[in-house]
Amino acid sequence: MGKRVLLVIPCLCVVLFLIHSLVKPINEVFQLHQYPSLALPNGIPYFESSQHPNREYAHHHPTNTVTTLSAPTWTNSTLLDLSEWLSLMTEIQWPQPAQDLTTADQATDPSQCTCSVVDPKETYQVGESVTLTVIAKDTKGRLKTYGGDFFQAKLYNTELKASVYGQVTDNNNGTYTINLALQWAGTATVSVRMIHSSEAVQVLARQRDQDPDKVYFLGYFKSQGQVETVQCNAQESSRLLGDGTNCCCRFTDHLTEETWVCRKPSKLPCSAWVDHSFGGYQAKLSSLESNLLSRSSTDIPLKCKIVLNVQQQTQETPQRGKCLPSQHTPVPAGFYLQDNWISLMCDTQSFPSPQHISACLKDKHILMMGDSTLRQWFEYLLQTVPTLKKLNFFTSQKSGPFEAVDVATNTRLEWRAHGLPLRTDKTPRADLHYIASELERLPGGERTVVVFTIWAHFTTYPLGTYVRRLATIRQAVLSLLQRSQGLTLVVIKSANTGYKDVYGSDWLSWQLDCVLRAMFRNIPVVILDVWQMTSCHYAPDNIHPPLVVVRNEVELFLSFVCPK
Repeated sequence: MGKRVLLVIPCLCVVLFLIHSLVKPINEVFQLHQYPSLALPNGIPYFESSQHPNREYAHHHPTNTVTTLSAPTWTNSTLLDLSEWLSLMTEIQWPQPAQDLTTADQATDPSQCTCSVVDPKETYQVGESVTLTVIAKDTKGRLKTYGGDFFQAKLYNTELKASVYGQVTDNNNGTYTINLALQWAGTATVSVRMIHSSEAVQVLARQRDQDPDKVYFLGYFKSQGQVETVQCNAQESSRLLGDGTNCCCRFTDHLTEETWVCRKPSKLPCSAWVDHSFGGYQAKLSSLESNLLSRSSTDIPLKCKIVLNVQQQTQETPQRGKCLPSQHTPVPAGFYLQDNWISLMCDTQSFPSPQHISACLKDKHILMMGDSTLRQWFEYLLQTVPTLKKLNFFTSQKSGPFEAVDVATNTRLEWRAHGLPLRTDKTPRADLHYIASELERLPGGERTVVVFTIWAHFTTYPLGTYVRRLATIRQAVLSLLQRSQGLTLVVIKSANTGYKDVYGSDWLSWQLDCVLRAMFRNIPVVILDVWQMTSCHYAPDNIHPPLVVVRNEVELFLSFVCPK
């Protein structure tokens, strides 16, 4: 894989060393200073062992990178130290254009890009891999000389309902290398899509870092018959606070110290905050930025027209071990065949009937916390297992919390939203709990399974907001594992593909997912990779995958709950 090389100004290295040696709190050493970009290792693909399957590196050290290395100022320095912050920012750095774009025709044009097989053959064997080269060009057919385009690749066979995820490596010179593993006999058609040009990625990163109020929320204050509605958000900003005359109501969770800020109502006290809801979208894009992120420039297939002929191999399929925590995610992590996910990570099971699922869930307490993509798991289990009965708590249909029980098998199934920020309908604020707060109240044990996901509602914020949330969750997970003597199963559902705009692009989701994997890398938890499962399936990209994908996600999850 190659060693990581950090190209940092010598005097800065000395400063960072002294800071780390003194172990000063992060809020003392970090006052939003800007640090030079750190170089990326040579020739490493989008994915590396337990890291993200879309991990981007470059063959040449980029002089310009998208990710900002400014660090947040936090009051609790025990959550994250300086060296880890710098390491996270290094991992997710992304090449950007050498200069700002002046016209849209300078951007990468997928209709002009070419792709070809390296050392092609008439036939291949199952188990072999194929390498492709993509050459990026702009609208006028000129070769690109820098990287940063966001491609997704796969192989598929429509008749077999088969597909597999492809690994993309950015060579940082306008060319990209794609590795595709051959997993079934028959034909395998190549699909390469440009999700965003490098120029569009630059817009996404700038919007994320400089305008956290692209999405705003509403707080409903009620007291003695009076009602006031004001704007709220996760960060203080000039747009939220206006001229400062109504500044502010700050709400701090006593356990996690997470904060939520609302404009102060004109008449009612801050204590009158009762309900929360999504407010609206208000991104400010120039005409050029809008053009780069338009549908005509986003998620466009390349004209590859490559079909491979694959023959069955005679070798036996290698045996895989039990589905247990701390396993790294290979690329590919699996593949679809006849719409069933065949895991290459561990020995998964099939759950063909409600009775099989009930047997796995017997005597279990399953606590799910996250967004609507995890709520799909809860809904799938309710629909599939008729003996699971949902209790009516008269809570929000989108935000919950929900609970279902199976008295016969002594099963308890819960789902609740992950807390603010949350784009949802009007919901009592008291029903919105942070994940870390819920974990701290949980005894845990061998009959307890925790599964959470958190990413989709953080795509519009600077990375520091998300990193801090993950740090509080990580601390709570470690505490839970310690007091339950490591017997609690903790499963983290990765991000999935689906978003394609400034409020939630796949590239923004990738950045968050890479951070999540890195922060939980050395902790005995399961990171369930659904990124590959959603990226390579034949169904159109949707933030809420179709039922067939959800079924495969849940069966993979149950394989860890009840390993062979």
